[in-house]
Amino acid sequence: MARHSRRESFSDIAASVVCPDTDLLWPFGKLDGLDRDEIRETAYEIFFAACRSSPGFGGRTALTFYSKHNGGGDNEGDGVGGGSGGSAKGSGFGSLGRKEVVTTPTSRVKRALGLKMLKRSPSRRMSPAAGAVSSPSSPGNGSSIGGGSSGHISPGAGFSTVPPSRPRRPLTSAEIMRQQMRVTEQGDTRLRKTLTRTLVGQTGKRAETMILPLELLRHVKTSEFSDAHEYQIWQRRQLKVIEAGLLLHPSIPLEKTNNLAMRLREVIRQSETKPIDTGKTSETMATLCNVVISLSCRNTTDVCRWADGYPLNIHLYIALLQSVFDVRDETLVLDEIDELLELMKKTWSMLGITRPVHNLCFTWVLFHQYIVTSQMEPDLLGASHAMLAEVANDAKKSDRDALYVKLLTSTLASMQGWTEKRLLSYHEYFQRGNVGLIENLLPLALSSSRIVGEDVTISQGSSSQEKGDVMLVDCSGERVDYYIRASIKNAFSKVTESMKDKVSETEEGEEAAKMLLQLAKETENLALRERECFSPILKRWYTVAAGVASVSLHQCYGSILMQYLAGRSTITKETVEVLQTAGKLEKILVQMVAEDSEECEDGGKGLVREMVPYEVESIILRLLKQWIDEKLKTVRECLSRAKEAETWNPKSKSEPYAQSAGELMKLAKDAIAEFFEVPIGITDLVHDLAEGLEQLFQEYTTFVASCGSKQSYIPTLPPLTRCNRDSKFVKLLKKATPCTASSGEDLNNLTGGDHHPRPSTSRGTQRLYIRLNTLHFLSSQLHSLNKSLSLNPSVLPATRKRNRERTTNSSSSSYFDSTQAGIETASTHVSEVAAYRLIFLDSHSVFHERLYVGDVASARIKPALRILKQNLTLMTAILADRAQASAMREVMKASFEAVLTVLLAGGHSRVFYRNDHEMIEEDFESLKKVYCTCGEGLIPEEVVDREAETVEGVIQLMSQPTEQLVEDFSIVTCEASGMGLVGAGQRLPMPPTTGRWNRSDPNTILRVLCYRDDRVANRFLKKSFQLGRRR
Repeated sequence: MARHSRRESFSDIAASVVCPDTDLLWPFGKLDGLDRDEIRETAYEIFFAACRSSPGFGGRTALTFYSKHNGGGDNEGDGVGGGSGGSAKGSGFGSLGRKEVVTTPTSRVKRALGLKMLKRSPSRRMSPAAGAVSSPSSPGNGSSIGGGSSGHISPGAGFSTVPPSRPRRPLTSAEIMRQQMRVTEQGDTRLRKTLTRTLVGQTGKRAETMILPLELLRHVKTSEFSDAHEYQIWQRRQLKVIEAGLLLHPSIPLEKTNNLAMRLREVIRQSETKPIDTGKTSETMATLCNVVISLSCRNTTDVCRWADGYPLNIHLYIALLQSVFDVRDETLVLDEIDELLELMKKTWSMLGITRPVHNLCFTWVLFHQYIVTSQMEPDLLGASHAMLAEVANDAKKSDRDALYVKLLTSTLASMQGWTEKRLLSYHEYFQRGNVGLIENLLPLALSSSRIVGEDVTISQGSSSQEKGDVMLVDCSGERVDYYIRASIKNAFSKVTESMKDKVSETEEGEEAAKMLLQLAKETENLALRERECFSPILKRWYTVAAGVASVSLHQCYGSILMQYLAGRSTITKETVEVLQTAGKLEKILVQMVAEDSEECEDGGKGLVREMVPYEVESIILRLLKQWIDEKLKTVRECLSRAKEAETWNPKSKSEPYAQSAGELMKLAKDAIAEFFEVPIGITDLVHDLAEGLEQLFQEYTTFVASCGSKQSYIPTLPPLTRCNRDSKFVKLLKKATPCTASSGEDLNNLTGGDHHPRPSTSRGTQRLYIRLNTLHFLSSQLHSLNKSLSLNPSVLPATRKRNRERTTNSSSSSYFDSTQAGIETASTHVSEVAAYRLIFLDSHSVFHERLYVGDVASARIKPALRILKQNLTLMTAILADRAQASAMREVMKASFEAVLTVLLAGGHSRVFYRNDHEMIEEDFESLKKVYCTCGEGLIPEEVVDREAETVEGVIQLMSQPTEQLVEDFSIVTCEASGMGLVGAGQRLPMPPTTGRWNRSDPNTILRVLCYRDDRVANRFLKKSFQLGRRR
């Protein structure tokens, strides 16, 4: 409907992946191979590596965040630091983690975003005394959270509490981040130790000059894990990160043939079965180090670019940004957000993040958090809206790169898609209790639209509109107008959902009329609810909100009214009552428009003009035209279903055509029969019905004929070579000669034996036969439909006379002559494709793959003929009688083409001697005999002889001496090129391959010479064209 169409219009760049547990689209691209936990763990490793020199991350002094509620003091923060004033004792936060909101935030970020500061107890942001935990640079046991979980953490889970009398210290930023990222103490300790070992003597080394997963692989050992399986999982994650950063999503595109990339892929592939050896003497590890370093340092000398490719970098950075939400209550943002965001900036150089990209990602993270927390905290939505101001400023800059533009469009499309889904159906999502949320959602949707651009194409999604109708929205007022109209339509659809089916299925006018009367009452109630609940809010952005809603309701009810009238063949008292009630409703809606438009310049005349009156003049002809359109729509829907679901299986043994064809013709017959049941004289509307049906029949014919082309089944021609007697192939052939006597028996076994060969016709080819049957069924049914339209007594004499004049002027004798011509062309095409598929694909093993391979005498055509006869028998059993002759003729042409391909383009596995032509000629006569005798004269003998002339001409060439072939080739080549006689020192030009083989074609003669195994041919080809020898 409308909201879906709206979302699709923005989703060209946005991903089609939906965020878990929401209906929000993930806008940052799909990242295969890495799950959410793996991304989160990798993001923490990058964060820690980037901050390793900062206090609390392995630096000399632990950076602590003191809350003024915990440590006392009245001094105000600088707008970047942590908490607010007060004492721990009086904070009101006990050991269970209770909190209270501080209305005046001291955090600069929270103040800017309109978020409130929180009071926390010592147990929330304090660690146990030194005796109970490790040093500040290594988080203590008391603050450990189980790693790997992607779900919510329940209050108190994973945090230890100690008696209040025991001294405590504030948590470091590293400890806070580890808790927020749900990293285990074991993993954190392992990371610290590894970075310490890696950076011995390199304390000034920048993070972006280090390939973190490679360093971890080099220095972390199996002994640091609880078991080998855990280590293997960890190692696989590091390798997948390398693969994602350097192969799948590199910041600098890789060539497909890059040797380093191929070597890296091989190492990663080997690790899937068993862990790679990371020891110092491991060749695999040495290879991995070399290729990873080389790929990371391409086109740069001072940094290693392994994690800054899109979308990997954005996925990692989003995982970091999501850590600012409290793990105990994810609707809340940590008071330490300023410090955490400042630390996250250290990862920008590694991830390729800029300030505009950060602003965009942070905006989306806030918006996403509002949604995943069940929309419990409106402040998150307000914060996201506040961040949009920063995004808007960034979007106006002229130095935006292509990736940022892509991110900007997809992110705003995701946010706007979610908000507009609700705004386009605000009657469904908002009730009297929460209608105020519209005031929060609407500004965000409008701001997103303004950032993307003033002109935004929005699909006017409606079941009654043709696909492609659009509205250009270039201001907030018109966007709100669109929301109102769409939501009204959706709300009205909810009301009429059950009524529509009853109205369309009900035959008695009295019952259907009662439903229309009830619907008029419901429509009036909907208009009153709109005016009382929603219009007062929407008027802030659009002054005529109530008027637009009334216009939309007028249109909606008018649409249902027209549907009701379209189902009536006559005007009855029930119909009149419905029309009178519709008139009263119309007056009420017009009055609402007038009252709401008093302040407008035109007094609401523009809106009133949109309200098409419910007039009933010329009602019968108009309703009859609508009825025709509805019937054609029904047939088109059947056609659309056929295009999506047709499997080309026969309807039944007695009806060997597609089921969709039977449904289509049944609908057409029913439409014509019902059309003539209308008790009035039929006018020229009969032409409208016939023309509409013919257009659909032509479209269906095109659909049936959409089965590819024969060219897709013809094998590619191999390169021309000369047949050298000393080639390895010929020597091998000579050695194998004593065994050739049994090759025929082997082929017989492969084809099912002498007595019971199995047909090789594939299911795909049999479905092509059903297509052919379908076309002939369609043709036969069109004759019946034309008779019904032409000879029905309900057609007025004047209309019948005009039809005769039309058919005389256009040399047409039927309403469906164009369709009949299209069916004939389509039948020929389908027959041709089916034939070439049968011969070149289904029978490939007995024709192109085995016929005359190695030695003519031991690989003759007899086994192929047995399979061919079975295939032809199956074909005639499936096809309707009228389709058999053309199908058989096309199979004959295809098999002749296959023989030519074997003789002239059979590849290195075939050589021919002059004396082979007798066996080949005998085989071809057997092939011709199959078509002369199969199917009781389906193909006349003279037709078979005419089609066989080309093949027989080639076989005749094969019977000629090599010297004669060389002489003939030289003559026809010179004549074709216009160069006359070949003089001394001149060479013959290479004749082009036209594919139209015949005995007088230079390329055909040349191919016969290429497959002729004698010295004269070999010497001529080498001297004239320097053709390579077969190997």
